[in-house]
Amino acid sequence: IAQASTRASTFRGVTSWFQPESALRRTSLRLRLSPKRAMAPVAGEVSQVPDDVRKKFTRLQNGSDVRGVALDGVEGEPVTLSCQEAYFIAAGFAEWLKGAVSHSDRLTVSVGQDSRLSGDALVEAILSGLASQGVAADGIGLATTPACFMSTIAPDHEYDGSIMVTASHLPWNRNGMKFFSAKGGLKKADIAVLLSNAMNNAASVGTPPSPDAAAAELIGSVDFMPCYCAHLIDLIRKGVNHPETYDKPLTGLKVIVDAGNGSGGFMASQVLAPLGADTTGSQFLDPDGNFPNHVPNPEDKQAMEMTTAAVLENKADLGIVFDTDVDRSGVVDSSGLEINKNRLIALLSAIVLKEYPGSTIVTDSVTNDGVSEFITAKGGEHYRYRRGYANVISKGKELNTQGTVSPLMIETSGHGAMKDNYFLDDGAYLAVQILIELVRQRLAGSGSLSDLLDGYKEAKEAREFRLKVTVEDFKPAGELVVEGFRELAVSGRHPWEMAAVNHEGYRVSIDEGEGRRGWILFRQSLHDPIVVVNMESDLEGGCQDMAENVVA
Repeated sequence: IAQASTRASTFRGVTSWFQPESALRRTSLRLRLSPKRAMAPVAGEVSQVPDDVRKKFTRLQNGSDVRGVALDGVEGEPVTLSCQEAYFIAAGFAEWLKGAVSHSDRLTVSVGQDSRLSGDALVEAILSGLASQGVAADGIGLATTPACFMSTIAPDHEYDGSIMVTASHLPWNRNGMKFFSAKGGLKKADIAVLLSNAMNNAASVGTPPSPDAAAAELIGSVDFMPCYCAHLIDLIRKGVNHPETYDKPLTGLKVIVDAGNGSGGFMASQVLAPLGADTTGSQFLDPDGNFPNHVPNPEDKQAMEMTTAAVLENKADLGIVFDTDVDRSGVVDSSGLEINKNRLIALLSAIVLKEYPGSTIVTDSVTNDGVSEFITAKGGEHYRYRRGYANVISKGKELNTQGTVSPLMIETSGHGAMKDNYFLDDGAYLAVQILIELVRQRLAGSGSLSDLLDGYKEAKEAREFRLKVTVEDFKPAGELVVEGFRELAVSGRHPWEMAAVNHEGYRVSIDEGEGRRGWILFRQSLHDPIVVVNMESDLEGGCQDMAENVVA
């Protein structure tokens, strides 16, 4: 892998059309009612966008966000998200935002970034693209995806929109953009609109111009993370309500933070330590876009193992693992029990069902049967929906709107949102809820986090198979394969019982004898030419038998 200096110089060559950073960035204390200037002309709809331009932008859509290759250095992965694409996408977001807000004042947008090597140059391009449309744009530096949303609703900030430059846990050469208004994250259809705006502008304008003096005046910088940290601190103080040490409710608690060299290092020094926690042993807190220690991902085996080792070595009470942009997390308890994926769903369900008894927990389609049985045993309802955290969160919002109380909506990836937190998937917020519960338990003298998981069962075996669909028009082909599994499931050839409700693909339950049950989920990937088969068994070798029955 190329050294960081080589990667950075490779990317810097793409940004030569920008003025030096000193000419673009300034500290800004703008008023919302700042006088409007004449906006740069917005390209009208181009009657025929060239195919190469259309493909360039449409291939960057990844559901409800934008992702691409931002740096050279990996064979077979040419750059697809350069500064030029970023400029036009930001301008396209500005156009979308103008139609989404109701006030007539100058629009304001914050732009944050994670630790990726390509982040600085992309942010520079994004700020210029926003300013080209008359938007007052502030870079907020190293930030998190949840913090970017919070900047749209935090008093004294209240940006009209926000962009987070991140590609989550993907490799160092990737990057992307997530978009927010004060109503929440943009949806898939919104991304399609802003990309359409972008391709029309790109086809009309060609190469982005360097910012003129008027546009440069609209670009500033604001340190927002202290505001976000104060928000988390306030949540912990109020949530614990410690009778003796209200201001420092984590006194006596040892907490390990593993930020994976992403954006999450702030949690140790700016949130936990000020509340009295001992964060000795925390690791990989410094931002480093090379991600030299492990993939910043709470689903990653190495990330969880390294955090577990730190917890045990330091005799910590809790370990917290963040992904790169801190919209996901996992934890490790004092015994070294890794709590992520299905276990994390079970733990958070146990916590929220105390406050919202009988409520509905929304998850994605691949959650195991143990989660469903656990939620039911706790008096809750389990709504197993579809893959994709945006789908899960949207379903939770819909249920709440319809009068079905749904306090938690969470995907097995660790993307979890709560009704009490603006339906925002925020890994730091989830960790805060777990910390609060841990301290409450101690105050009550009532056990440990793992005790909350009593009754939760996991299968002996779990496997996932990803079957690549090789034809160009992969969606219809994938649908045929999935339908073939349905026909097999109902044919009677195997003692399988079809799930009563299937929101994604088809799920069957398998009687494995003596009260043991396994299951298979056969589904098509949301975005990729892949059919995914998930299965679990309570028998040794059971998954292999299931796989053979599927292909027989």
